[in-house]
Amino acid sequence: MAKQIDPSDVHAPVAANPARAEIGIFGGSGFYHFLDNVEEIWMETPYGPPSERVAIGTIAGRKVAFLPRHGKDHRYPPHRINYRANLWAMKSLGVQRVIGPCASGSLQPQVRPGDFVFCDQFVNRTWGRADTFYDGPITTHVSAADPYCPEMRAVAIEQARRLGLTYHERGTVVVVQGPRFSTRAESREFHDHGWDVINMTQYPEVILARELGLCYLNVSLITDYDVGLEGQPGIVPVSHEEVMRVFARNNERLKELLWAVVQALPPQPACTCAQALAGARG
Repeated sequence: MAKQIDPSDVHAPVAANPARAEIGIFGGSGFYHFLDNVEEIWMETPYGPPSERVAIGTIAGRKVAFLPRHGKDHRYPPHRINYRANLWAMKSLGVQRVIGPCASGSLQPQVRPGDFVFCDQFVNRTWGRADTFYDGPITTHVSAADPYCPEMRAVAIEQARRLGLTYHERGTVVVVQGPRFSTRAESREFHDHGWDVINMTQYPEVILARELGLCYLNVSLITDYDVGLEGQPGIVPVSHEEVMRVFARNNERLKELLWAVVQALPPQPACTCAQALAGARG
């Protein structure tokens, strides 16, 4: 069990448990199983329990921790996920890099269902979520200018190209509160801003990873067109049934991509994500 540790020390969670994994993967809607021959462990954190048991297994000799962010039975809607516990659990296991695949909607006609988007920016439209480890007494301002790991994105883009997948090298995801979908007016606003992807879980997951000095890669699997694109030729607006149908149809392609990314990542990060706290305090 993780001890009550000052979260201002980003290495503190590792001190609580021996390193048991180097790469962490969060499963999203429709993606509740990834590894075979795993050890499943319950964990406790200073922020409560994570969403589910953490499954620890091996891919090509690399230790991987997998955690379905909604729970295996999808019992936690986006606004009720304990994001801080989930990230703290990954850090506690020794994870240095996190991959966050998620079902997402398209806000632009050229981003089609079945495409993959490797987001490089987010816009937060959520509220009331516990979204920082740093509630004081030392004020900490972590930069979010470039929230996604550039090294991991480059690896993912190369593997998607090698596998012949249809993908977009960058994109902005707007994160909405959920669990409801957007109104037509909201969706048209997001589209008019030029944002590419809409999702309910990227915030605060990505910024909490940054606060712990973890590299983070978003893999958005486009499952639908958001309602603001209704009326354009061939476009059907979002429904939960359609989201799950498209995700299920593309699940194996997503798993193939994730396996390839895990195997292709360099042994040690060469990016600056681990130095996220440098200059964050006066």
